Parts: sequence; structure tokens; C-alpha cells
Amino acid sequence: MTKILVVEDNTDLAFGLQKTLETEGYEVDVAYDGRTGLKRAQEFDPDLVVLDLMLPELDGYALLREARRTGLEIPVLILTARAEEADKVLGLDWGADDYVTKPFGTLELLARVRALLRRVPVGENGTVRSTTTEQFGDVQVDTASHIVLRKGITVSLTPKEYDLLLALIERRGAVATRDELLREVWKYEADVMTRTVDMHVAELRRKLEQDPAKPKHILTVRKVGYRLHA
Repeated sequence: MTKILVVEDNTDLAFGLQKTLETEGYEVDVAYDGRTGLKRAQEFDPDLVVLDLMLPELDGYALLREARRTGLEIPVLILTARAEEADKVLGLDWGADDYVTKPFGTLELLARVRALLRRVPVGENGTVRSTTTEQFGDVQVDTASHIVLRKGITVSLTPKEYDLLLALIERRGAVATRDELLREVWKYEADVMTRTVDMHVAELRRKLEQDPAKPKHILTVRKVGYRLHA
């Protein structure tokens, strides 16, 4: 059974989220402060974390930073009452994969949860795509196991960074616009948070390029988007 950890200090909202997710067939655990949430993320082994930002003991940003620092790569969906773009970008920059602004609709939340849990690559006809090892430069990507190696050493990518890399790989050198990547990787409509793509591309370059300031593989197509040069 798919496991979801909810970290939310509002007990009424946490209870509602738990019941909603359990109704959808998920196993749900709840933590009401950041320190407990971090501990449960390590012990409960969830497939997804739904994370509030304004938490006692340890706020959501700090929890997210610590989780990523210790190697937890599970998808994280932020719940935030902060509607400012800078707050959302900061959460994404620290390793979140998506966000929902409070107040939110149940259907929207469930759709975002399903999108983040949809980890198996599926073709247009609904069949699972064949998996191979892709390579560019000194980077190897095993699409069967979601393992990325650089010079034979495993590179830790967040789920969204991996999805972004895979979207570029699958285009075989063709250009991907920012709007296309937002819809495909983040499931957003066009013109929403285009800086999110740029920030994740910068992080991919930092991890995979020999010189991130002068990338040879993850290339910018000015005023359009990005392409992967293998």
C-alpha cells in the first residue's frame, strides 16, 4: 500500500487530510511538528510527504533541507498559506516537488498527489515504456532503476530533477520549452512559475556538468527553453 506522511500542525486540517487520503486507499501517518515529521519521514518510509511550512519545533523549510541533506529523495508536496512567489520558489529550491496554496480544493490536492506518485514511465498507449541506459558525456541514466551515475558515482537527484532530466533525454536533442516542461514535469498549465524550471535546470547542471557555468550538455535555447546535447 502506498504510504503518505502528513506533517501539519493544524489538527483539524491534519485529520481531514488523513481521512481524505485514507478514503483514496493510501496508508497515512501524521506528525504535528517539524522534528517529529523529520523523524517519521526517516522511520515510516513514506512514498510521499505532504508538508506544511509553518510548523512548530522545526519549520517546513528546515525539515526539507535536512531531509534532502540526509539523502531522503521521496516526493514532497508543500502546503502553504504563503501565496508570494518567492516563498514558493524557496520551497522548490530546497527540494520540494510541488506546492498547493491554502485554502485548496480536495480534488486539486488529490490530483497533485497522484501526479507525484506516478513514478513508472508510461507510454501514450498506456503501456510501460521499455527501459534502457541512456548516456551523455560522463553521465549514465538507468531508467529502469532511476539511478543516475556520473563517472561511475551515484548522483542524488530529487524526483522532480529526475523527471526533468528524463523529459530532456526523451526529446533526443529537440528543444523543450519551459511551458512544456511545466505541464509535463510539474503538471501545471502554461505561464505558471517558469522560474521553477530554470532553478531545477541550474541544479541539474551543478550535479551533472563538469562546469555548470559553461554547460556542454544541458543547453539553454535563448527565449525558448532547454535541450540536451548528448
